[in-house]
Amino acid sequence: MEWRAVSKKDDLLVVVTSVGTEEQAIDIAHALIRNRQAACVNLMPNVHSIYRWKGRICDDGEFLLFIKTRAREFDAVRETIQKMNTYELPEVLSYRVDGSSPGFAAWIRKSTEHPKKTARGKRVLKKK
Repeated sequence: MEWRAVSKKDDLLVVVTSVGTEEQAIDIAHALIRNRQAACVNLMPNVHSIYRWKGRICDDGEFLLFIKTRAREFDAVRETIQKMNTYELPEVLSYRVDGSSPGFAAWIRKSTEHPKKTARGKRVLKKK
């Protein structure tokens, strides 16, 4: 069963994930911005992670990504991360933003709006 916090689709979120290389961090960030799934992605290099994995204690360097988005984009953000991240079990954590400057919140909302599709250029068949 999948657990998910209840949030309104327009709520702002910060999604956090980690990757093993700078190249992968940049690729994921660009995909999220290009697809309007996020307004901004901050990349934090030189993260030192110590964790238990498959019975072993691991000690690795990673890149941490802080992804600013809206709750309505969470599923798409998670799918992009899971598709592009080479980790067997990618970290995908979301935190609801309880407060922000109004201008920054508006910028996130505007940056994650998807253009409306129009019927222009499409052929519409008419019934006789």
